[in-house]
Amino acid sequence: MKAMLLAAGRGTRMMPLTENCPKPLLKVRGRPLIVWHILNLVKAGITEIVINHAYLGDMIEQTLGDGSQFGASISYSAESEALETAGGIANALHLLGEHPFVAIAADIYCPHFDFSECLNTLEDNDMWGNPHPHDKRDVAWLYMVKNPAHHPQGDFAVHLLGLTKEGEPRYTFSGIGVYRPEMFASIRPGESAKLVTLLHDYADRGQLGGEVIQCAWTDVGTPERLAELNKPLASSKT
Repeated sequence: MKAMLLAAGRGTRMMPLTENCPKPLLKVRGRPLIVWHILNLVKAGITEIVINHAYLGDMIEQTLGDGSQFGASISYSAESEALETAGGIANALHLLGEHPFVAIAADIYCPHFDFSECLNTLEDNDMWGNPHPHDKRDVAWLYMVKNPAHHPQGDFAVHLLGLTKEGEPRYTFSGIGVYRPEMFASIRPGESAKLVTLLHDYADRGQLGGEVIQCAWTDVGTPERLAELNKPLASSKT
């Protein structure tokens, strides 16, 4: 399995911190956000990584290089202007290959997620070993989290047969998902497209799966959230 780290956003809500530093290189506990993901991917045996970038993208390439320092092999998909999430993935399909891949928002902090859980997520067979009809199998599997305070309404309801736009309980998309390349086939390379539009479409078709994860997770969307993560750990009392 290959992985894609989505690192093309400008990070305007993080200004002035992102004025001279791309958001994925902002540090949590001394380590850039994007490096937390790379190390966790390598730990799970996922070493072929594609990174898209736009704003200050040269800094990302200079910092991460070819990935060998992490035990990974990194390829880059440069965008002159950010193409949104689905557009960025579609633009990099030639690097991702023909099999399902995991894509991760580079600006989330989820240090304990086990990426080995993604390896066999989108099996072509059902639980009894029978092949799925092509028009019924899941095209994506999303990892969901409990709704944070800044997004109380959530994104999707989680049910036994998949994710739906309506219903309860609702959860928030973590920014970690496994996708089939065919999901992005209608988007031309270089075309801007939002991922949420595709997800809603496939949810309506009953082809969007997912599960709730319990590990620590933060959408590092504001300087205040970054500062909270970087607070000194409370010293233990003797």
